[in-house]
Amino acid sequence: MRGMPGLTYRVATLADAGVVADLHADSWRRHYRGAYADSFLDGDVVADRLQVWSERLANPQGTQTVVADDGAEAVGFVHTILDADPTYGALLDNLHVSAAHQRRGIGRQLMAASADFVLGARPDSGLFLWVLEQNANAQAFYACLGGEAADTKLVSPPSGIDGRLNGAPRGIRMVWPDPSALARLGVVAGGEVGGVGRG
Repeated sequence: MRGMPGLTYRVATLADAGVVADLHADSWRRHYRGAYADSFLDGDVVADRLQVWSERLANPQGTQTVVADDGAEAVGFVHTILDADPTYGALLDNLHVSAAHQRRGIGRQLMAASADFVLGARPDSGLFLWVLEQNANAQAFYACLGGEAADTKLVSPPSGIDGRLNGAPRGIRMVWPDPSALARLGVVAGGEVGGVGRG
């Protein structure tokens, strides 16, 4: 479905693995400094993420990845995993938007697509995500969208890579027991962004 002018939100396919991996690696390098060692972030993070996203998009059962596409390339994405936690429900595992396209409402629309997918598949499920304690901007963004901090945990480096700096960073769990308010954010000019998750 189409969102803001020039942007389309669609379910990702295996063909998107490369661009999703690039977006993911770039976001880590911008936001995870001080949480993970520079040697990890400046290493071959793209190859690590490409392996992960190739596997995820080849076998999407119980998950959905939505990309925001500006007509030339994907500029953001969100990945959601159903039934990730018996208490909190579905996990919004990744939400990343390219630096050049931030503050245009893309993150909100991707959050709406995630919530709509959850509501369509599991109407009684909640939604949650983990955000690094050091990422105050992201915490404020999620709080503005109704997320509430539930608990914290130490976050190990992805894929078991020894990329920790001064021990594992701490993550904060943000929760939406009822994601319906998030889904309503997807009602924009041109249609409901969240509609990508159905049918």
